[in-house]
Amino acid sequence: MISISAQEAFAAYEAVRHRLPAAQIRAATYREIDTLDEVAAEFDAFLLDAFGVLNIGETAIPGVPERIEGFRAAGKRVLVVSNAASVAKSELRAKYDRLGFDFPEADIITSRDTMAAFMRGAKGMTWGVMQGSNAPMEDFSALALTSLGDDGAAYRDADGFLLIGSGTWTEKRQSLLENALQEVPRRVLVANPDIVAPRENGFSAEPGYFAHRLADKTGITPEFFGKPFGNIYDLALARLGGIDKSRVLMVGDSLHTDILGARTAGISSALVSEFGFFAGEDIAAAIATSGIVPDYVVARP
Repeated sequence: MISISAQEAFAAYEAVRHRLPAAQIRAATYREIDTLDEVAAEFDAFLLDAFGVLNIGETAIPGVPERIEGFRAAGKRVLVVSNAASVAKSELRAKYDRLGFDFPEADIITSRDTMAAFMRGAKGMTWGVMQGSNAPMEDFSALALTSLGDDGAAYRDADGFLLIGSGTWTEKRQSLLENALQEVPRRVLVANPDIVAPRENGFSAEPGYFAHRLADKTGITPEFFGKPFGNIYDLALARLGGIDKSRVLMVGDSLHTDILGARTAGISSALVSEFGFFAGEDIAAAIATSGIVPDYVVARP
């Protein structure tokens, strides 16, 4: 776990805005609401981030499982849209089951899915992979992969790099990757654009953190998959079928991923204030500083 405050994490996202999608103007201000029930009649589908919206660590946010069931009973669609790239879909579903949520795997859309769909046409290359220990890679089994550890040969010999999970990544490995890219520039694909992820006891450094560092060091522009980039929303909206985009609401706890991503996709958004990234923080100041304006600020999902 890295030692960083929410304010420092916010500043880190602001520092890399030139690599993020431009904020699309939808409204100059936002409406404050208590729960999503207040606007449920305005939408036919809800795209929910996980941490800060469904749960905090291994605890479901009170009232959210029941609220989701109420939406479904009213005929609304509910999908999880998450930058969780380092775990298998079956593991995510099992976690949500434990927390009291009933999501079929097809209704869990991840940044890992987004990269895997893109990589189906990327055969004939050897990819060096940043991934946690013992992580499943079945969805990339058609590719030639080599794990990026402490052996410099893996970095020199790879035709390109996939940054998927950073749980076991080290400063030594970061230096090996940066040096290899300076010697021979190659493609870098990132399955989780998050710079940090809030946990129960602090923040963890995610693949996006290391991707932006290597971009600053080498001049290589990474290719990102997941929020706030439009590719993950393309998958989610396709899953919704013919539901009009004006009737879709993205709910998340981060301005630079969830809300900016919703603006990129041209859908409405709601920022959670009492849980997740901005719990206890000055949301109004963050919105003013970033210029990323949600349609709603919701106290709790």
